[in-house]
Amino acid sequence: MTEWDIKKLRILRVLSERGTVTATAEALLMTPSAVSQQLSNLGRQLGVPLLEAQGRRVRLTDAAYLVLRHAEVVFAQLERAEAELTGYLRGEAGEVRVGAFSTAVPALVVPAVQLLRAAGRPGPEVRVREAEAAQAYELLAAGDVDLALSLAAHAPTARDTRFALLPLLADPLDVALPVGHRLAEAPGLRLADLAAEPWIFGGSGPWSQITTAACEAAGFVPEQAHSASGWTAILAMVEAGMGVALIPRMASAERRKGVVLRVLDADLPRRHVLAAVRQGAEAGPAVARVLAALKEVSAAREESFS
Repeated sequence: MTEWDIKKLRILRVLSERGTVTATAEALLMTPSAVSQQLSNLGRQLGVPLLEAQGRRVRLTDAAYLVLRHAEVVFAQLERAEAELTGYLRGEAGEVRVGAFSTAVPALVVPAVQLLRAAGRPGPEVRVREAEAAQAYELLAAGDVDLALSLAAHAPTARDTRFALLPLLADPLDVALPVGHRLAEAPGLRLADLAAEPWIFGGSGPWSQITTAACEAAGFVPEQAHSASGWTAILAMVEAGMGVALIPRMASAERRKGVVLRVLDADLPRRHVLAAVRQGAEAGPAVARVLAALKEVSAAREESFS
């Protein structure tokens, strides 16, 4: 029977993600020669070539991708086994490392932790790491977090079987206008009414994509007057009359006295918040409890939006 070496399969998977032997070696704290030797040994064990030269670099063969496709099923099953074993050994008192983008921490993660503490029985220890939404899947793949909150704009394709994705809520986007703006009190305000305004949003990343997508759906391309990623900076510029911006409802706690937030009932722009775990890890009792708390908090918050 062909020998399948899990350690070597993990090296092959990291190479497929990182692209080069050098980057793979750095990620795994190995030498490039050790990476090459391990993969050569795996190829001999499986009886197929896994790498082929491409100039000064190497690329994965079709056989390597076939092996990886089946290996992902094995990795997912090992995640399930580890999750069940942790549940057996620790009950529900394990540690869950949560990565979350800035507005999700106070709006979702902190209330979920409070909910777990108020449950009246031992629960998992939650460790929070604030990270950009774009980092979620990188952190999960590297094993740096067990659960990550991200945005649908960054979700991998359905063909990526490494992660399980669970929708949490649709966060409404309100438009921020300076007090005294000609449209601050206009009835039935629509995004299209703001087509000629200077806009404030991030230069790249999810917020740039979300803002431009919402405006384009309303029939115009927003003119970016200023670029900022933090809500404090964005709202300060809106307050100063430097432009207008879309603000997620979850970030509205940072509102300023000189800013009017208008609900866009006719357009209903949203950003969709997801929880993500490594495939199979959602079965672990500790992760499952944190996910359940996040879902409960999200449902309550979404109900408050209506």
